[in-house]
Amino acid sequence: MQPTFFPARTLIFKALFHMADRAQAIVQVEEIDAALSRGEVPHIPGAAPAASLRSLPERFINRELSWLHFNRRVLEEAENENHPVLERVRFLSISAANLDEFFMVRVAGLKGQVREGITDKSPDGLTPNEQLTRIVEAVSRLASDQQQRWLELRPALAEVGVTLIEAADLKKPERAWLEERFLTHVFPLLTPLAIDPAHPFPFIPNLGFSMALHLSRAKDGKAMNALVRMPQKIERFIRLPNTPDQSIRLITLEDATALFIGRLFPGYTVKGHGAFRVIRDSDLEIEEEAEDLVRLFETALKQRRRGSVIRLELNASMPKELCGFVQRALAVADDEVFMVDGVLALNDLSQLTKLDRPDLEFVPYNPRYPERIRDHGGDAFAAIRQKDLVVHHPYESFDVVVQFLQQAARDPNVVAIKQTLYRTSAESPIVKTLVEAAEAGKSVTALIELKARFDEEANIRWARDLERAGVQVVYGFIELKTHAKLSMVVRREGGALATYVHVGTGNYHPVTARIYTDLSFFTADAVIGRDVARIFNHITGYAEPAELEKMAISPGGLRARILEHIAQEAANAKAGKPAAIWMKMNSLVDPGIIDALYDASDAGVPIDLVVRGICCLRPGVPGLSDNIHVKSIVGRFLEHGRIYCFGAGHPLPHPKSALYISSADMMPRNLDRRVEVLTPILNATVHEQILGQIMAANFKDNEQSWTLLPDGSSTRIKAAPGEEPFNAHKYFMTNPSLSGRGKSLKESSPRSLIRRHVEGA
Repeated sequence: MQPTFFPARTLIFKALFHMADRAQAIVQVEEIDAALSRGEVPHIPGAAPAASLRSLPERFINRELSWLHFNRRVLEEAENENHPVLERVRFLSISAANLDEFFMVRVAGLKGQVREGITDKSPDGLTPNEQLTRIVEAVSRLASDQQQRWLELRPALAEVGVTLIEAADLKKPERAWLEERFLTHVFPLLTPLAIDPAHPFPFIPNLGFSMALHLSRAKDGKAMNALVRMPQKIERFIRLPNTPDQSIRLITLEDATALFIGRLFPGYTVKGHGAFRVIRDSDLEIEEEAEDLVRLFETALKQRRRGSVIRLELNASMPKELCGFVQRALAVADDEVFMVDGVLALNDLSQLTKLDRPDLEFVPYNPRYPERIRDHGGDAFAAIRQKDLVVHHPYESFDVVVQFLQQAARDPNVVAIKQTLYRTSAESPIVKTLVEAAEAGKSVTALIELKARFDEEANIRWARDLERAGVQVVYGFIELKTHAKLSMVVRREGGALATYVHVGTGNYHPVTARIYTDLSFFTADAVIGRDVARIFNHITGYAEPAELEKMAISPGGLRARILEHIAQEAANAKAGKPAAIWMKMNSLVDPGIIDALYDASDAGVPIDLVVRGICCLRPGVPGLSDNIHVKSIVGRFLEHGRIYCFGAGHPLPHPKSALYISSADMMPRNLDRRVEVLTPILNATVHEQILGQIMAANFKDNEQSWTLLPDGSSTRIKAAPGEEPFNAHKYFMTNPSLSGRGKSLKESSPRSLIRRHVEGA
């Protein structure tokens, strides 16, 4: 059943209110509701629904509910039989981990607003409390479906020799082996806790997984409640010795612990037990006027570990009295308690993907190295001097970015390197290279963003390591996150200074670069080089970059540039000129941008959007967004690149269209509260690659794509009868990029992809 248009009745009655025959209006409501339940946009006779909707907050989809729809798309990949079974398990674990973070940050923020009495409405017209009510309803369905997916995956795993067993299924030799394993590897890590006035209920950390027990003393029957916290540093699933047929049998840590609970509480009988888990508020509240940003974050990190409980998950099998005991001890409200009829902490299923069963995973993919750099003997500077270059990750290796900086660190003609770091890996080659460059006497500046959520601790550590090596470390703005992905190398060439620039849509993180689809743009364009230098000066010295020549920066110019282009497309359409807008992003939330797109649609501009995650725009509503089509791609790789294309008086694709890549999504936080950059693509080959290869393949995909519906839900796209199946990820894995190759590739036919998309639109 399709989810209903969530504010449907409010919207309907507001529109019907203007009808002359109120009785007839009431009669029509059931018919309209039925259309909405089918995911259809209803026709309201005698009313002007689009005009009414255009002025109502209901023209937007709620941000939080849209995110839940996205996470449902992730979950649905767990039942995609085109994926190997362990990859399906991985999608389930990702969906569960996503939901945990959603509670830790988004739900925590809404609860904080309710706690403080804030009743301000979201752009779609809901108060924080109303949003929480709808979230609880949607999460309940999503969590239930996650458990159902796991029930479906367990037999699928068993069919290929991976079985998760219950304690009762243990064979006698397995039980003996497990007892020895428990005593040597688990027992020393457990602390049995009796709960009484002398032993108060302990603090349970965020995502802490524990067992609650109701015990009876054997000698006199005295009752006692007790607790065993599961250690977080050991595997949740214990692998039993291989069977003769080499099948894999596993048992959970909590089942093993329950089996040998007598070892922890000798002299007691277990009358009831169950597992529970807490999720705490993990959103950092930062004072903007902090003098010492580093110390502030160190303090905030400690506070995060003790955030208030916002979700308590209890095994449905836990006795009612024991549930009440845990709930009271944690001071959790009734609406924050979730009974789980299944397995707690499904995010831990990611551990199953580490089993040595490559036959149950995606075939490993080794990214290509751009041929054009190889043609120059690995000299990145020579290749970039010849022509601008885009590297398409993860299909092309992130090593290009690392080696660009390593070459700069070791080149005696390089005098300065400037680098932003938002997120990076634990053993970051980027950081090591910056240290090497500083120790070689080069002027090195590293802008480290301390406010990268959940990576703050690592970033503090990197900042101190860099400072010890002599790198000038800057923390950016207290009130803004620096999210721009920039690297600048200044080199002596022929008695002058030349600037080489890398601009990315993704982080300088070699691990995520293997699974995130992103763009790395390299150029020696002097104007872009000057713009990047001005942006670094803006961040390090608060100098306003008012004189940017080609690029745009947020806050400020980036939003204005996008709005200007959208308005120009609308003007072109009204004047009878060709007009078109293509956009690819992670999230579309900003009300101003959405309203501008609605205006452009109303003017007749065809608008095609690829939005992976949150989309607050309602596509395909007659009179409001007739000309807007939105799709989402969810698959093997995480779509992460941001691309913005405008016809500029031409149909798309066209060599003279306006094309940008960016670090920014169309969200208020990116446009107003972060330092982001928007970079024009002017080189013809790179321009053709992004439009004719990347965007075309995204539009053509019919294997990992979803169409977004007006009510915020989505439906999987399936190849029509006779239509060729097309998987964008597989296409990019098997076709070299245009700019990396340095010439057009007839065999990959990027223009034919575009023609097929346009003809099929």
